[in-house]
Amino acid sequence: MRPLEGVRVLEAGGIGPAPYAGMILADMGADVVAVRRGAGADDVWDIPPRFDLLNRGKRKVEANLAVPEQRQAVLDLVRSSDILIEGFRPGAMERLGLGPDVCLAANPRLVYARITGWGQSGPLSQAAGHDLNYIALSGALGSMGAEGQVPPVPLNLVGDFAGGTLFAVSGILAALYDATRTGEGQVLDCAMVDGAAHLMAVFHGQVQAGMWREERGTNIIDGGAPFYDVYATSDGKYVSLAAAEPRFYEAFLRKTGLSQENLPPQYDRSGWERLRERFTRLFGSRTRDEWCDLLEGSDVCFAPVLSMSESFGHPHLEARGTFAEVDGVTQPVAAPRFSRSQAAAPNPLPTASLPIADVLDGWASARRN
Repeated sequence: MRPLEGVRVLEAGGIGPAPYAGMILADMGADVVAVRRGAGADDVWDIPPRFDLLNRGKRKVEANLAVPEQRQAVLDLVRSSDILIEGFRPGAMERLGLGPDVCLAANPRLVYARITGWGQSGPLSQAAGHDLNYIALSGALGSMGAEGQVPPVPLNLVGDFAGGTLFAVSGILAALYDATRTGEGQVLDCAMVDGAAHLMAVFHGQVQAGMWREERGTNIIDGGAPFYDVYATSDGKYVSLAAAEPRFYEAFLRKTGLSQENLPPQYDRSGWERLRERFTRLFGSRTRDEWCDLLEGSDVCFAPVLSMSESFGHPHLEARGTFAEVDGVTQPVAAPRFSRSQAAAPNPLPTASLPIADVLDGWASARRN
């Protein structure tokens, strides 16, 4: 039995965060049925279906919710579901006739999760946006990057997938537990801007305690400190050093021979420029692999900077089985790992849509058994 075996999930469209939430629940064993508007309608990034990993482990049905008969068929699925995830702009599901009031009237135990960028309320709730905008407004983006430089454009991990998906999943599981106790479902307003702001909690505390500078690139773990940074190697590749604590920094100095040199103290900010210049020359004197041979696996807090393809073959990730190949496509396996009710290996992606009636019949049969 996987952790969410027997839990039924409807995933109603959207891109990125909502499908990723469905994928995580499917990894955990939930029966996830993705409702799509039709071939190509949601294929924003035009990725071949076998590589669209956010659909793994799901079944797919097609329905045009503007057609009353098809909308009614989806509402029949809602009646038998535990969770509904939607990723449309506020008000879209209401206009399609499947808003929270309608769905909770049909299924009072339903957990109805709404994932948006700006949230269901507020002056920006109806505005378009993307991950970059949400992390900009939350203070996260302005805290990233080098001092005096334009903030970098990161991957959409902080807003879409951490601030959106992961907060939504944690809320969904909490609401599902509550529904098992009370028999009552509820609506979740999962705003990516809220989640991104929440992820900054520790830094808000440190700023107000006078322990963190708001000027980016001037603190220990934002690239300001030379002992917590990325360096180029002689072969044009990169390594990461995160020797923030004194014992790890001392291990770094010993392993590299720098302990014999007259260097400024670790936390003396006036000496950081000198340390960075020395570390830059040091790491530039050997290849990435040579540095791995010397430092990897030690208490230096070191790791090579790998490409996505290179990470597949790293010995640590291979030993843990972090990636698996399914139908010729390498992909990360489910996380986290359970000691008893393990998530299964990734399932092949759905290749064809199922009739809604077949899903309903299967669910009805399972209920009888």
